[in-house]
Amino acid sequence: MTKLLVTGGAGFIGSNFLHYWTKKYPSDQIIVLDSLTYSGVISNILPQIEKKLIHFVNGDICDKNFVKDLFKQYCFDKIIHFAAESHVDRSIHSPSKFIETNILGTYSLLSASLEMWENNFKGKVFHHISTDEVYGELNDNDPPFTEISAYAPNSLYAASKSSSDMLVRAYNKTYGLPTVISNCSNNYGPYQFPEKLIPLMIINILEGNVLPIYGNGSNIRDWLYVNDHCTAIDLILNSGKIGETYNVGGMSEITNLELVIDLCRKIDFKIDKNDELSKRFPNNLRVKGKSSETLIRYVTDRPGHDYRYAINPKKICTEMNFKPAINFEKGINFTIDWYLKNEKWWRAIMNGKHSDWIKKQYNENR
Repeated sequence: MTKLLVTGGAGFIGSNFLHYWTKKYPSDQIIVLDSLTYSGVISNILPQIEKKLIHFVNGDICDKNFVKDLFKQYCFDKIIHFAAESHVDRSIHSPSKFIETNILGTYSLLSASLEMWENNFKGKVFHHISTDEVYGELNDNDPPFTEISAYAPNSLYAASKSSSDMLVRAYNKTYGLPTVISNCSNNYGPYQFPEKLIPLMIINILEGNVLPIYGNGSNIRDWLYVNDHCTAIDLILNSGKIGETYNVGGMSEITNLELVIDLCRKIDFKIDKNDELSKRFPNNLRVKGKSSETLIRYVTDRPGHDYRYAINPKKICTEMNFKPAINFEKGINFTIDWYLKNEKWWRAIMNGKHSDWIKKQYNENR
């Protein structure tokens, strides 16, 4: 039995990872540490909590003493560090929180790991989850990022993640701490917080709201279905080489405008074919005989908006036979269907009620 610490497990990628891991490795002891800030949604992992597949701890990775006590209590073998502030727009307006969580929080975990494991590193792994944004931006003809691409962050978010990556690398090189880093491209899929591009656009299309697109919509992103990312994490955690970095990409580049148009057309088609959806979403423009594409509005571009990201995943594909199982066409249809089936989930978030369980139950029983 492996003892895992999963930080940020109530967030988007973390909760999908927990669904994946508890199904594949049900005998592992999993401690989930999450401070449940605005994007931490406890309902994402409530079934696992209630079935006692995981033990949830509400706490802050920046609290060094709390983190060290947690390490002493559970003696973790492996750490999967998802916890991070990740929304670029928020980093522009409130950079201090990104510095605290992404840099100081990662330092707190590294320090506790080193102290707890006391140079007895056999079977131990600290897996740090990072992003392609640390590499900066690409032009149209530039080759995709590789693990040896230079770091050139342009946003406050990317700078904070770059700093945390360097801390992880330094703890490995200086102290021998058994670390691995993975840098992934844009994830999408179930449980993604509605402020991010794909769920925001899906919900706005359903509700007949404006679809704001930065600049002229020409920015390009490489999209990775979240379940494929979970598979890659599994491979890296169990087969990755200590001290190495692995880039995980979906090999699905598309402009923001193309993506939004595709979402409009797919959802309009589903509305046309399903009277029940028309009744549930009466404000959708297709219900009124119009195209949802007419909701697209171009808005002032955000500062430091990177033009293009693309990941070359050759290393993980070659060394661990990784290959994304879900192409973008299939993945985006899965994602749309999930948001259609889980209207109560995103409405609770939009109404600010997604933290009710932690308020009513967890805090009362501490």
